[in-house]
Amino acid sequence: MIKHKEQRVGVLVDVANMYHSAKNLYGARVNFKEVLKASVGDRRLMRAVAYAIKSDSEEEKGFFEALDKSGFEVKTKDLQVFAGGAKKGDWDVGMAIDAISIASKLDVIVLITGDGDLIPLVEYLQLQGLLVEIGGFGETTSAGLRDAADDSIDFSADKKRFLMGTHPEEKSNKNKS
Repeated sequence: MIKHKEQRVGVLVDVANMYHSAKNLYGARVNFKEVLKASVGDRRLMRAVAYAIKSDSEEEKGFFEALDKSGFEVKTKDLQVFAGGAKKGDWDVGMAIDAISIASKLDVIVLITGDGDLIPLVEYLQLQGLLVEIGGFGETTSAGLRDAADDSIDFSADKKRFLMGTHPEEKSNKNKS
């Protein structure tokens, strides 16, 4: 895929998807600042939005501030808790609406998620003339989503860059010393 500095790029991040992937795979946190840098490269960032679910913890407020300082517009919504105790919190529809809304102002849209439910969005955006890139951890990114996209970034390929905190390489290196 051709990438050049005049391309106008939008980056939309499914924070919960990335958070849980990094935590479950590596026991680590995502370095969203590096994710944004890698997603944009030398191109022109027009808009970066991080979609998150609120749990009203003190730690969360600092996290949202860090996302803001890293260049993201942060959109939050409350976790839904149903009568039977089931919980639901996702931004698929919100991300799709925003992507469609800003598509005419972009050349490239980067979806940071592994969620295969967004394949129809990818296909729609491509029909509108956009290049669509996917960023996610290879192990938890839908193969269909990667196949539908014009390009993809596997954050698992460079854990030192895209993760913060403890992850397998750090644990094994500490055990050897």
